[in-house]
Amino acid sequence: MSWQVILALGLALLVCLLWAERGRQPSKILIFKTPLSLLFVITALLQPHPLPPYFSAVLIGLILGLAGDVLLGLKTQATFKAGLAAFLLGHLAYVVAFALYTTPSGWLLPGALLLWALAMVVFRWLRPHLGDMRAPVIAYVVVITLMMWAAWAMFWAGEIAPLGARLALIGAACFYVSDLFVARDRFISQGFANRVCGLPLYYTGQFLIAFSVSLAG
Repeated sequence: MSWQVILALGLALLVCLLWAERGRQPSKILIFKTPLSLLFVITALLQPHPLPPYFSAVLIGLILGLAGDVLLGLKTQATFKAGLAAFLLGHLAYVVAFALYTTPSGWLLPGALLLWALAMVVFRWLRPHLGDMRAPVIAYVVVITLMMWAAWAMFWAGEIAPLGARLALIGAACFYVSDLFVARDRFISQGFANRVCGLPLYYTGQFLIAFSVSLAG
């Protein structure tokens, strides 16, 4: 399957998913969300993988993302927590993938301080609304920040091909921002606008990370 076919199919499914989200019908949402998320897993599997350790860790992250998408699509408190756990583990898999191709100095670049400052801002924004979800959200904010930090360190390390590192960094950033819209929808203000902004960013991020597998070596 060529990348053009993958992107065309993914875009069509994303449009259908947004239509289903607007109608707030969970069964229809899962009809489109599940194959769309499965597609980014298939994308990684179909790509050449010149760096097997990177491919393996990214694939685990993508599969956990698929699981998280299905669980969040079920729209209950229990499945929300399970979906959050799946995404947290998925982010950790990406941390491993990126960290394998970093250097010690790459973790100490000035941009890292900005990432942790942003994490503090995000937590202060969410804190008044978290209730008994405070501890899980703290853990999640720490892990997504680690993911961005690892992607940033890998980008500057020069240990993988520049295009692959660039796609991974942009993908991680898209994923990070999409999580802010998920948090806003869950804890601050629900609304379709969160999905219109967050879902395209999320799927862009996942597909970029999936495509980085073939361009890393």
